Amino acid sequence: MKRSWTVIALLLAAGGVATGFYVVRASDRKSVVDAVQVVHAERRTVANMVNATGTVRLRVGSEVRVGSQLSGIVKKLNVTVGSHVRAGEVIAEIDNATIEARLADAEAQDDLDQATLKRARVNYERARKLVSQGLVPLQQEQDLQLAFEEAQAKYQKSLRDRDLIKVDLNYVYIRAPISGTVASVATQKGETVAASFTAPTFVTIIADNALQLVAMVDETDIANVRTGNPVTFTVDSFSSRDFPGTVARIAPKATIVSGVVNYEVTINISQNAQLLKPDMTANVSIQTAQHKSPDAAGPRPSNTTATRASSTSKAKMAQRDNR
Repeated sequence: MKRSWTVIALLLAAGGVATGFYVVRASDRKSVVDAVQVVHAERRTVANMVNATGTVRLRVGSEVRVGSQLSGIVKKLNVTVGSHVRAGEVIAEIDNATIEARLADAEAQDDLDQATLKRARVNYERARKLVSQGLVPLQQEQDLQLAFEEAQAKYQKSLRDRDLIKVDLNYVYIRAPISGTVASVATQKGETVAASFTAPTFVTIIADNALQLVAMVDETDIANVRTGNPVTFTVDSFSSRDFPGTVARIAPKATIVSGVVNYEVTINISQNAQLLKPDMTANVSIQTAQHKSPDAAGPRPSNTTATRASSTSKAKMAQRDNR
């Protein structure tokens, strides 16, 4: 009797083990079937890329220092660092009291020289008539003629001096020569500036769209880079944004740093250049070639074929489990 109970217990234990094994295998088979994914063939374009590092720089001639040609007190200063100005806009004004006084003096001198010229003309014309009548000597007529010509020259010079002062009067208004952003201001309202030998710098303006990218390409990759190659790059400040560009020129002379030979590749920035700042570091990718898949590529597998393959795989798995 005791032996029969032992046999029954062993049979029940074996049945439990078999049931558990079946449940585990069924769960594994279901997870494998569920993990099957159908992937369709696609036509894509493969590009050859040259990777390099670069720096955002200012173009040559894009930074302009604006100064004053006149000495005087700064009457107005209309900009601060970061201000955007347009070409021809007044950015500062010099006190014009001295220039106005000089102009008034020059105009008075013009009137005086004009009156002298009129007197010299009258005297010369009178002498000509008297000489023709033999009432005055010829020498006197010649002297009056020279005096008349001298008065003419003096009057013309006074007109030129007046025009020169008017030109200086225009320099009272300091205008922006280009459109751009004010990078620095070296003076302030009420300060006296002296323009004796060199024009004092008032502000420094960086022109709009003045940034470009200079990438350092290794000598092993430079042979594949050509002018006009499309470029994409990123900067740390906008790590998720790709900036487009185009290769503008390639330096003919190498730059050697610690035995590594690199060539400077200048890149024009196509879009969103206003978001960048000078001296930012960039990760650059230059597309040197592009390969497109031919149009005669094989047809994509249909969903029916994929389903049939999946069903066949399920049937094979079931047969293997039954075994």
